[in-house]
Amino acid sequence: MVIKKIGIIANVEKEKSAECSIQLREWAFNKGIKVFFEEGIAGKIGESKGMDRRELASHVDLLVVFGGDGTILRTVRFVSEYDIPIVGINLGEFGYLTEVNLNEMYSALELIVKGEYQTEKRMMLDITIYLGTETIRQQSILNDVVITRGNLSRILNLETTVNQRYLTTFRADGIIISTPTGSTAYNISAGGPIVFPEQDSFIINPICPFALTNRPIIIPDEAEIKVILWTKEQGATLTLDGQVSYTMKSGDNMIIRKSPYVTNLVSSPFRDYMEILRTKLGWGGSPSGANQC
Repeated sequence: MVIKKIGIIANVEKEKSAECSIQLREWAFNKGIKVFFEEGIAGKIGESKGMDRRELASHVDLLVVFGGDGTILRTVRFVSEYDIPIVGINLGEFGYLTEVNLNEMYSALELIVKGEYQTEKRMMLDITIYLGTETIRQQSILNDVVITRGNLSRILNLETTVNQRYLTTFRADGIIISTPTGSTAYNISAGGPIVFPEQDSFIINPICPFALTNRPIIIPDEAEIKVILWTKEQGATLTLDGQVSYTMKSGDNMIIRKSPYVTNLVSSPFRDYMEILRTKLGWGGSPSGANQC
């Protein structure tokens, strides 16, 4: 699809976000492409009218996101239902999701606006949370759902079922339910596996489990996962994509399913997933025989 309208979202806390947004506006204007702005960055650069993320996504052909992975995660919670391609320009540190570096932005966009690009359809989570008598439904979670001890000093008991069948009760500091995209986030720090983005599945990963035999489990994406918190104290914390949090008490629970929505991330034309892993995780070495005569 040829791009005729671009929406710009930026983390205004990043030093270069305003400058980059202004320069991209000028670049697009010279190509006859209309540019619209999310309200946060619009106010920062003196644009008279900005839109909220949902309105912006419904109005344009492509979203350009300046920031880091957190900016992408914040964005997709609001725009995934619009099935819009998103290209992340990395102004952060790691950049698993913001694949395009700043110095290659225009080279990438030259291809993208002509329709010469590919997207990766990233699986998302659909979570329903039951906090006492309150029910909270939060869709569009791209990375992970995490329950941790919060301020509690005691270990948590996390009763876990898969497709209404009892799996186990993890006695642990917490639990991570991750997508393949989220496998390189908190999951990897907690000893979980890296799962390729194309491999739709869930990862259930207990955090510092009491039993050494408790290990991360990869289950099919059509499964339904339920986790019930049992604890003698109150104050465990439920976090969505590391950004939205709720306080849980004993008996509170959550149900996780595959979301009907996906995140359409535009792939970098300059590197593949293998290179991203090597770079971000600091893997060294050369292919066998690369230095042979």
